[in-house]
Amino acid sequence: MTLEILLVEDNEGDVEMTRRALKRAEPPCRVSVANNGQQALEFLKKEGRFEDVPTPQLILLDINMPRMDGKMFLSHVKALPDFKAIPVVMFTSSESPADIRECYERFASAYVVKPFDGQKYAEAVRQVVRFWGETGQLPA
Repeated sequence: MTLEILLVEDNEGDVEMTRRALKRAEPPCRVSVANNGQQALEFLKKEGRFEDVPTPQLILLDINMPRMDGKMFLSHVKALPDFKAIPVVMFTSSESPADIRECYERFASAYVVKPFDGQKYAEAVRQVVRFWGETGQLPA
């Protein structure tokens, strides 16, 4: 089984590090990328150029992005019946207690602070995927 992941991230460096970390991940992953919350909503709704994209089984979401930030996206996605069961893991550099609380209040499944060290970053991404792909039960 291949785990379908939507990475919502505007930093190209973080996108590349995440893709590299998941190249040989278990379970195998297919990563789609949206660069902000608005684009991620279009992806989920299969609008415009996203008409033929797979429905993600897991969303990795940054907070600080242009157009629509991660917290606003989280509020929108958890209000939509077709998508509210998809686990959303906040994967962000913010360690703010207010951000952490707000994300859980908006029904984030987990909150992970991005390590600055490249190896620790890769391991954190793989641990999240390993949990949701092997240990946790994803909705059908």
